[in-house]
Amino acid sequence: LIAEREAMKSSELMLEIGGILRNFKFIFRGTGYDEKLVREVEGLEASGSIFICTLCDATRLEASQNLVFHSITRSHSENLQRYETWRANPYHESVDELRDRVKGVSAKPFIETLPSIDALHCDIGNAAEFYKIFQLEIGEVYKNPNATKEERKKWSTILDKHLRKKMNLKPIMRMNGNFARKLMSKETVEAVCELL
Repeated sequence: LIAEREAMKSSELMLEIGGILRNFKFIFRGTGYDEKLVREVEGLEASGSIFICTLCDATRLEASQNLVFHSITRSHSENLQRYETWRANPYHESVDELRDRVKGVSAKPFIETLPSIDALHCDIGNAAEFYKIFQLEIGEVYKNPNATKEERKKWSTILDKHLRKKMNLKPIMRMNGNFARKLMSKETVEAVCELL
């Protein structure tokens, strides 16, 4: 799992477009953790827990009353200490008191995660980048780097029409997770390559 995440951080994509092999380099600034994975590897209770956040100790009630000020207060070493407290119960507390003391840590943390962009936002960021690349390839921007705004708008329209026809993907104002996942599918890539 860790090796896979390390490999994702810097990778190269090679696509054959119109008989020409093109290279695209992506730098992954986030590691692509999602909430479920973070909860699992950091020993936290599942997402139904009253401890709503994987980055701080906020409960649902506290989070709903404070929508502005947040800071990252959890750490891997602290989660490990809390697990030891949960396991040993040195103060002989009731289950509820103990849960409150350990702030939702109930299993041994085994991988340190870094506070970073989550998997959904990685998908959205990557798809937005691909969407831009698709448009640039339609307009053959490598031949004509000084295209006007109108020309670029035309490329976008061509791509949207084709995706609607081939993939039933309707154009959207703002990239979201569902659109991103459909856009990053093999079928969509094949449809776009066919268009190019």
